[in-house]
Parts: sequence; C-alpha cells; structure tokens
Amino acid sequence: MLPPALSLLLLLGCLGASSGNLSRDESQPTTSDETVVAGGTVVLKCQVEDPDDSSLQWSNPAQQTLYFGEKRALRDNRIQLEKSTPNELTISISDVVLSDEGEYTCSIFTMPVRTAKALVTVLGIPQKPQIFGHEQPIDEEKIARLTCRSSGSKPAAQLRWRKGNKELKDEGTEVVEDPNGKTFTVSSRVEFRVTKEDNDAEVTCTVDHESLQNAERSTTQKLQVHYKPTAKIEPHPLYPREGEKLRLQCDGQGNPVPQEFLWEKEGSDTPLQLSSDSVLFFPFLNKSDSGTYVCTATSSMGSVVAKYNLDVSDASPVPSTSGPYHAVIGGVVAVIVFLLLSLLIVLGHYLIRHKAGVCVRHGETVTSRHRQKPAEVMCTYLTHEAKGSDDAPDADTAIINAEGGQASGDDKKEYFI
Repeated sequence: MLPPALSLLLLLGCLGASSGNLSRDESQPTTSDETVVAGGTVVLKCQVEDPDDSSLQWSNPAQQTLYFGEKRALRDNRIQLEKSTPNELTISISDVVLSDEGEYTCSIFTMPVRTAKALVTVLGIPQKPQIFGHEQPIDEEKIARLTCRSSGSKPAAQLRWRKGNKELKDEGTEVVEDPNGKTFTVSSRVEFRVTKEDNDAEVTCTVDHESLQNAERSTTQKLQVHYKPTAKIEPHPLYPREGEKLRLQCDGQGNPVPQEFLWEKEGSDTPLQLSSDSVLFFPFLNKSDSGTYVCTATSSMGSVVAKYNLDVSDASPVPSTSGPYHAVIGGVVAVIVFLLLSLLIVLGHYLIRHKAGVCVRHGETVTSRHRQKPAEVMCTYLTHEAKGSDDAPDADTAIINAEGGQASGDDKKEYFI
C-alpha cells in the first residue's frame, strides 16, 4: 500500500495530464497577423486539423462574410480565393487601402462554433517630402531657416537633413494627424548660418519609413546666397605697346553679378566711363595713357574696387612663359657657333702642317708626300713668298722657278737622311 503523500502526487499528475489532453482542440482554427503596405496584397490563411465535417469561413472587421468554404459571399473583386480544402481556407486581398485594416475572423461551425482572429495592419506610405524656406535668396552671414514636410505616413515617418555630404541636426519635429484619422503629417526644421560658399549648395530632406522597404525617398533644393562682389582687371593684350589697341576688362564676380562699372584714372577728377559695360577701350595707346586705372564694380550687395597700372612707355616685356624657349634657342646657337669655330681652328691647323711641297733627290723632283726610302732629299715648301710662284702660269713652272731661286736663301729647305 502506497503512502498517502505519494498517492496524492500521482493523482495530481494524472489530473494534469488529463487537462493537457483536453486543452488541445484539434478543431480549433489557427491564423496569423499580417502587415501590408497600402496598395499591396495581403494573404489570409486559416487552418484546422480536424474540421469535424464543417466548413471554414472568413469575415472582415465589419463581420461581413467574405468566403464560406469555396463560395464567395461578398462581391469585391479585390478579394480572391487562393485555396479551399476541408483543412484550409486561404484568401487574398489586393490593392489594400487603409480602411482594410482591422481584425479578420476565421470561423468553423462546429458545436460550439470556434473562431480565430488575424490582425491586418496597413502601412501608410509617406508622400515625397517638400522643403520650404528656400524660395528667396539668403544674404551671406544670415540664418537660413528651412522646413521639410511629409504627409500620409502610418505610423508617423522620420525626417533627416543633410547639406552636401554633411548631416544637419534638426531644430525640432512636429507630428499632426491627417484629416482621415489614420495617417500623419510630419514636419522638421533646420537652421544654419550661410556663407558665399553655400551658394548653389544642395540641401536634402529624406523621409525614412518601414513602408519604403529600405528605399530612399527625398527632395533636394539648391540654396541661393547673395554675397558681395569681387573684381579684377585683365588687359588684352597682356603686354600693350604704344600705338596698339588695348582693352581693359573689369571681371566682376558675385551673386548677383555686378551690373554697374565706374572707370577712373588716378589723378583725374573726371570719371572716364560709367555704364553696365565692364570694358574700357583704348583705340590707340599713347605714352600719356600711362597711369593707374580704377574700376569700381557695384551690385545690390555692395561695391568693390580693382586697380591696374598701365605703363605704355615701357617696352613690351617678354612673357615669362616664352623665356624657356628663348633660352633653348640661344643655347643651340651657341653650340653651333662653338662647333664652327672649332672646325675652322682644326682645318687651319691641318693646312699649316700639310703645305704642298716638292723634294729634290738625285736630280729628281718628287712631292714630299711620296718619300719611300731613306735618302738625302731636299724638300722645298712653296709659299706665296717663293720666288716666281706668283707669276708662274702653272704648278710645274712654279716649281722650276722656285728651284732656280734656291740660292737666294728665301725659300725654306728641309733635309731628310
């Protein structure tokens, strides 16, 4: 016989097992909650292990029957039957709208009737954001105040800013429910000081929302910043000469661009030119035109002065960019002259060492270049000073005349042994 305490434990275990078996109802239908983006398609699936010879039924949040088994109950072409068996009833709803959101009921008509709920959540897609506050140009060093707004999101969307590639921190976000009572309008504000470098800078507002499925939806606007002008004077041609034409271009930059240009010459009381033309023209330069010329460029943001010193009397300087070319040309010429001089020196030296001459050997006359054997040979070099050479009609006569005048001692002689 078991002790009373052990008997009690066994009894409790049996009761627990019995209650567990009873709690499992194979005729109880099962469903799942679904989330769908507005405009998409949602699929509702209802399953049961033991239908008990009964049919499954789907009904909408308004308790209108959509399908009873394979039979359509509500005339809505968006709702289609996907699968109908004794153990499963699956339907789909296309082109979902916000009003489709709510609890859908799957029922099986057993004794008693069993039901299961499926919550359908419809996400409202936020509209493309809009940026306000950039319509008018902003003066440099002033504060830009921009607002970004996006409507139609459900739940409320998130907005973020950037200028170029730099993130901007917003000054605050406001969420307002739309008139339909289901979606929201979100607004965000940013403030920052602008400089002239911000002119044409791109400011972007981006909306983040789960309905976009990681796709970015944004709007970009360019800033217009007004800033003071700058100016510089550029001469054409760059190196003017007396008697030439000259154009002085006052190149004014800014936003807005300067529209008025005042030309003056230092030391002169009378302005030279005041107009929207930024060019001062000299049809024929004189030395008296030399001096310092002043251009004052004016826009709605202020004025700026640029100066140019004109010296007509000075010769046209050689542009620095052409200096290397002249240096190369000069070097080539110097090398050529050096080679020519070297060639002349070598040639002269060669001629001096190789003067034409004659040699007398045993009564024979031979040239000094044809000596073959060691012998006593007398060679006479004929120069312009050799007697009879100037009046001789040919070389042979000149040699004979030179031999005849050897006794005078004026000819140069050389003996070889």
